[in-house]
Amino acid sequence: MARIRHVFTAFALVLLLCAPATARAEAFLSAYEDLPLAPGLSEIPDSGLAFDSPGGRIVEAYAHGAVKPADILKFYSVTLPQLGWTRESDRLYRRESEVLRLDPAPDRHGITVRFAISPE
Repeated sequence: MARIRHVFTAFALVLLLCAPATARAEAFLSAYEDLPLAPGLSEIPDSGLAFDSPGGRIVEAYAHGAVKPADILKFYSVTLPQLGWTRESDRLYRRESEVLRLDPAPDRHGITVRFAISPE
């Protein structure tokens, strides 16, 4: 029995060490409590909005960083399903009655990502 426990512990440790770094969030958007920021992105203060409408929550927020668009989209393709979002495309996710759109746009200093959450 002890041998099985050691094998299981070793296996769990290997899984943790091999987990992709892109799947670890360092921060979350202030306007939406469980939407992580991809590594390398920082939220742009006072750039978004959040309010409840009769049809559901509406959130718009922006983040900026020196990250490749493909790395951002990969991070969200791994991370968002773990948070209950269903991936419909690289930039579109659904959860319950909400739709999340990711719009990364390169600029002269890196990339700005627009996060838009709205009712279906």
